[in-house]
This record gives sequence, C-alpha cells and structure tokens, in this order.
Amino acid sequence: MAQTYNSFSFQCQAWCSQTKARAGLLHSPHGLIETPRFMPVGTLATVKTLTPAQLEAAQAQIILANTYHLHLQPGEAIVQQAGGLHHFMGWQRPILTDSGGFQVFSLSKLRQISEEGVVFRSPRDGRLINLTPERSIAIQNALGADIIMAFDECPPYPASRAEIEASLERTDRWLKRCINAHTRADQQALFGIVQGGVYLDLRRQAAESLVSLDLPGYAIGGVSVGEPVDLIHDIVAATAPYLPIDKPRYLMGVGTYREMARAIASGVDLFDCVIPTRLGRHGAALVQGERWNLKNARFREDFSALDSTCPCYCCQNFSRAYLSHLVRSREVLGFMLISLHNVTELIRFTQSIREAILRDTFTTDFARWLVQRA
Repeated sequence: MAQTYNSFSFQCQAWCSQTKARAGLLHSPHGLIETPRFMPVGTLATVKTLTPAQLEAAQAQIILANTYHLHLQPGEAIVQQAGGLHHFMGWQRPILTDSGGFQVFSLSKLRQISEEGVVFRSPRDGRLINLTPERSIAIQNALGADIIMAFDECPPYPASRAEIEASLERTDRWLKRCINAHTRADQQALFGIVQGGVYLDLRRQAAESLVSLDLPGYAIGGVSVGEPVDLIHDIVAATAPYLPIDKPRYLMGVGTYREMARAIASGVDLFDCVIPTRLGRHGAALVQGERWNLKNARFREDFSALDSTCPCYCCQNFSRAYLSHLVRSREVLGFMLISLHNVTELIRFTQSIREAILRDTFTTDFARWLVQRA
C-alpha cells in the first residue's frame, strides 16, 4: 500500500507565536503553492467567466476541478486525449480534483450507497453510473491533476452518531482501496479526507487513522454542509492538531473571510469555495471584508473605483457606477469583472495573512476576523 510521492514536498517557513497559523511552501509538478492560500473553483475545467490569463493576473497558484462533473461532461477519456486537464483548459499551474463524493452524496434521491460504492442516475441523461473508489481514482488519474482526493462518504448535517460511525468505517475502507488503485503516485498526490460529523472524538479517531497511512496531504471534509458556523470552527480547531505538521492541510468548501482566518489560526493551509464567482454572477462584490450588492441605488452615481487598493483589472479601470450599470443591464462583462475582483480579493486576503505570519503580526493585523461573531 506504500506510495512514493517524489514530486511533492511541503515545508513550513514560519509560525505565528500566538496561534497555530503557519506559512509554508507546497511543491508540485506544475509549480509552487505559497500557503495559506485560497483556491478558485473551476468545477468543469473553467473558473466561471474567467480566463487562465485572468486567473494568473489574480495571482491564483492552484485551482480546482471536479471529478463528478468532468466524468459526466466531457468525460475523462476526452480530457486524457487532450493531454490532461492542464493542456485541455490551458492552465499550466497546479490543479486539484475533488473525488466527486460530495456531489454524489448530495443526490439523495438519485443514488444508492453500498460497500462497493455509489450507484446514481446521471442528472444529465438518466443513465446509471457506478462510482466506486477505484473508479474515482481512475478518473482522476486520467484527468491528471497534481492533487487528487480520496473517494469518501460525506454524511449530511444533522446525522446521528451511529450513522457517522458507520460512515467513517466505510470511508476508511474506501480510502485503502483508493490507495491501492492509485497508479500515478509519482505525479499525483493523493489526499485523505477527515470526516466525523460534529463529533469531535470521531474526528480525532478519523484523523489518527488517516495519519497512520502517511499520505502526502490531508483534508478536513464534511463541514459547511448546513451546520452552524461556530461548529465549523470547533471541528477545525479540534481536528487540525492531529494532522502532521510537515504535511499540507486543506479545509474543503470554506472560503469566507472569518472562516478562513480562524481556520488558519488552527493550522490550516488551503481553502476553496465557489463564493467569489457565484457572488459575481449575482452582482455582489467582496470589498475589504464586506459584501456589496452593486444593484443598490447608492452605486448608480458613484464614480470611484470598486476598491482603490485592489490591483485587479476591474478596480484599476472601472467605476462602481459602471459596474452597477452592467449588472442592472445583465451584461456578461459585469459578471466577469466582479468575479475577477472577488477571486483577486480572497487570494489577496490569504496572501496578506501569509505575509503577516512571516512578520509574526497575524493576531494583531487580523484581530477583527479571529473573534467570534457577536
């Protein structure tokens, strides 16, 4: 079951003296990732409305794509024929693929779980698909991302302790099958996922079991699935200390200011979320910790930059009034510009935290985000 990951390494450069936050460097076959880092989501091999050149300008160092969605369309065989995801989508920096587990388990009325895997009916054409741990890994091997995720069971919130315990046991068995099925360990790092619901002792149990397998990285999954925000913080704070300090830690599906800052304080390195582009497509901008609806009347005659401190193309060239006009007119350019700004904003936020950790000023510079909501 041993795997060799010669193309990957992670090193901590600095630690916060007041918290468990750390700044690190994650080396991958397609480049360096500076942590902590926000990762834009490109579910179907595209970060919605943005080009690879725009993502590079936003300082994105790694993006995500999704196994489930790419299996349905266009199919991993086509991506493989194109030379893998990097060539297919014109992005030559690191890529992470999710296993598809979360998406499959969200199809509660269309899927059936067994020890073998999950059988579900495609929402695209109605055909039955049998997604097993082996199949998930085979798809990800074909897609060719730098980091791939183990196929796990992601229980909904709330779930009983008995349900979570049964799910954890199955996830552990599936993980070992994923490791055995992984054929490109020299080129793709397989991350395991810590589940356990809201039961902190089960989170610890799951983390310790994963660590014994000596994987190149670890994710905390099963959060941001409906539970209260403070429970997310409790889960992350209780889980991260049981993960190795010399391996990257990835908090799945979380990408808001406060949640990222507090998770970084617990020792988390990587984040992803669809929030920046989803908000952009609805005319909402993230500006220095606030969320602005650009349809509001106050922006119609505001000719200042969206954020004068932001270096993105949107903020350097267009006014709030123009963006408000585009959004009200439902012009695609408006959604693209705001999405570009939002992605840049969250990357800048994590990059600023990284720089503060290197200076050891994290707790003072980001104090507003480290306290619980009133």
